[in-house]
Formats: sequence, structure tokens, C-alpha cells
Amino acid sequence: MMQFKSVMDVELVQQLANDDMVCMAARVSTTGGTVQTSTREKNAGLINYLMRDRHGSPFEHGSFTFRISAPIFVVREFMRHRAGMSYNEESGRYRELEPVFYVPAGDRPLVQVGRAGRYDFKAGTFRQALVTGEALRMAYTEAWTQYQAMLNEGVAREIARSVLPVGTFSTFYVTCNPRSLMHFLSLRTKSDDATFQSFPQVEIQMVADQMEEHFKTCMPTTHETFVRNGRVAP
Repeated sequence: MMQFKSVMDVELVQQLANDDMVCMAARVSTTGGTVQTSTREKNAGLINYLMRDRHGSPFEHGSFTFRISAPIFVVREFMRHRAGMSYNEESGRYRELEPVFYVPAGDRPLVQVGRAGRYDFKAGTFRQALVTGEALRMAYTEAWTQYQAMLNEGVAREIARSVLPVGTFSTFYVTCNPRSLMHFLSLRTKSDDATFQSFPQVEIQMVADQMEEHFKTCMPTTHETFVRNGRVAP
């Protein structure tokens, strides 16, 4: 049965990252192999110093692995981030894809305003939302019908998949370290507090916002310092 979705699925599968490891990695330059305990206040001060002065390598000692389901156009944009990121994605060559397709929610802004590279969106009219939803559902239904027709005739999956649109959902794993995650968040979220304003597409920001919540939970001091220093990755 075909499914139309307006949300992205983000699951933190595993993580090995915390604020203490950042401080341990930073202090090895002066303590060698001696592990020193410190107060939370001192650790917070050290993390702030590292973030403010952009000493980034201590933030690379940790990892997050996410399982994400999103439209193909979001996945392709996501995979432009290569430094400190590892990916594995489901293959339309080796399995029959699921009939899950993206349709924007009713409150998704539809009208682009402003110049290229620095544009914004405003809400569309009721008719624009109606036309968008109907057009997408019709196109998805026809594409899926033709995909199934080719498979039923024995056409290889790697050829049949060509008819499916970029609104088709795909699932992938991504593993990153805290530093590369902060770099991703600095570009794929929109915040008035950011030193360098970013203008991400709504759909990839929906993914990034969920990833940031996991980051905030696992590394609260690092996340707070990241925000306080203008959301600039060290």
C-alpha cells in the first residue's frame, strides 16, 4: 500500500561521545598519559576555550550513528557532507523499494522570495497547497504503477527504479564525530543566533533538528558552547 509522509525519521542507533572525552583529549598535550579528573566548571571552561579559539581536534574523539529515512533529494543533499562522515544506503539495485513518498505538510512554505543563495519562503495559498498535494500524489501513483509493471515483466530492479522520483523515501546510516556533526548543523539549520547565517531547505533542516536534539542530550556542555559561540564548528 502506498504511503505519503511529511515527516523524516531519525534514530540514534549508537553513540560513543561525551563532554569528558573532549577534555581528556585536549589535556593529553600537557598531561601525557596521566588521566586527571576535573570539576564540571573547569571542563566547561576548557570546552568553551576550545570552541571559541577553534581548536577542533579534541571534538573528533567520539561518534554518533544515525539511521535516517528521508526523500532521495534530502539524502543526496546530505551526502554532500563528506569530511568525518561515513554512509551506507539501501540499494534499489538489490531490493524492491518501498512505496513511501514525500508530500509537504500543510504548513510548509511554498513560495520562494528573494535572490538565489539568500532566498526565503512564504506561505502559499490554499489552492497552491491543494495543487501541490494532488500533483505529487498523482505523479507518485503513476510512477509506482509503472515501476511495478516493469518488475512484473521481469525487468531488472536497477532499470525499473529509474522511473521513481526523488520524492521516494530512502533509508541510510550515517556515522559522524562531534566535530563533523557541528559542521553539518551549522549549515543545515537556520538560527538567528548563528554568526554565519545559513539558508537550508526545510526538509533537510527537519532531519538536522532531530540530530541536534540527540547531540544536545549526549553532549550538553559541548552543545551549549556551540550555540553560545555562534554555532561555528571548531
